Amino acid sequence: MLPQNLNTIMLAPMAELSHRALRELIEGFIEGFNADKTIYFTEMISAAGLLDGGPLEKWYIDNGPCPQRLVYQLLGADEDRLVKAAELLDRQDCLGIDINMGCCAPLIAKTGAGIRWMEDPDKAARLIEKLRRITKKQLSVKIRLGPKTGKERQLPPEIPGELRFFPYLIRFCRSLEAAGLDMIILHPRLAVEKFKRRARWEYVEALRKELKIPLVGNGDIDSTKDLAIRAAEGPVMAGRLLVREPWAFAADTLQIDVRETGLRFLELLARYQPPEFHLSCARRFFMYYCDNLSWAEYLRKKISREKTLAGIELVWQDYFAQHNSSGV
Repeated sequence: MLPQNLNTIMLAPMAELSHRALRELIEGFIEGFNADKTIYFTEMISAAGLLDGGPLEKWYIDNGPCPQRLVYQLLGADEDRLVKAAELLDRQDCLGIDINMGCCAPLIAKTGAGIRWMEDPDKAARLIEKLRRITKKQLSVKIRLGPKTGKERQLPPEIPGELRFFPYLIRFCRSLEAAGLDMIILHPRLAVEKFKRRARWEYVEALRKELKIPLVGNGDIDSTKDLAIRAAEGPVMAGRLLVREPWAFAADTLQIDVRETGLRFLELLARYQPPEFHLSCARRFFMYYCDNLSWAEYLRKKISREKTLAGIELVWQDYFAQHNSSGV
C-alpha cells in the first residue's frame, strides 16, 4: 500500500498514452486516495501543430478529468512559436505548462526540439524568461542528464566519477531556475542511452541538494514498491508502470479486475479520443497492460491484428472466456 505521506506523484508525458482516456482510468482508482498529490502530464503537444490549428489538436488539449492537476507539455524548436503556443495554453484551465527538453527521438532532435535545447543553456534560459513573462501558472521542463555521449570532463575532486556529467547539469538547471522556472523533471539518462542502462538516480539525489526549486525524479519505476520508495524521497514521475497498472497510485487493498479494467479503457478511449487515434492508442496500451496476464505475448499479437476497437474487445473477452478468469 502506498503511504499517505508520500510526495507528489505524476503521470509522465507519453505519446499515444497520456491522453484523457488513461487519465480517467487512473483517476477512477485514486478517487479519495492520493488524488490531491497526483499530477497528470499530457502527451507532447507540438507548438507548430497547435498554432497552425490542426483538426486533431483539440484532443491533445482536452484538460479532463481534473484540470487543476493537469500540466500541458509543449514540444518545439522555435522560441517564438513556443511562447505563442504557451499563450494559448495559458488560457486553458490547467495547473501548468511544461517544455520538453529531453526527447531524443531522431525525428524530433533533428528539428532542434527536445534534447537539443540542452545544448545551449543560455538559449534555454532565454526561452524560460519569455515564458515566465506570459504565464503565472506552474512552469517546468523535462530534461535528461545531457545531450551528448558524455566524454570525461575535468571534475572538481569532490565529485565522484559516476557523477561526471554533473557540472554541466548543474549549470543548465541553475540557469533555468534563475530565469523563473518552478520545477524540473530529470530523467537520469543521456540522450544516446535511451533505455540501454538503468536510470542513474544518484543524479536525482545530488541535484536536489543544488536547487531551490523542486526536482522530480523519473525513470525505471517498475513496481509500486519502487514508486513508494522513490516517492518517500521526493516528487516522482512514473510512466509505463501506470499503463501496466493504472491502479498503482491507489491502495493495494483495492480489488482489481483486470478484465473489466481493460474493457473500461476501451470504453473511455472511444469516448475521449477521435477514431483516427483508436487503434494506435489501444495497441500501445495493451502492449503494456497485457503483462498482467499469462500468455501476454500471444494476446498482444492477436490484438495487434485487429482493425477496430470492437475487434479488440472481442479478442479481449475471448481470452477471459477461454481462461475462465477475470484476472483479479
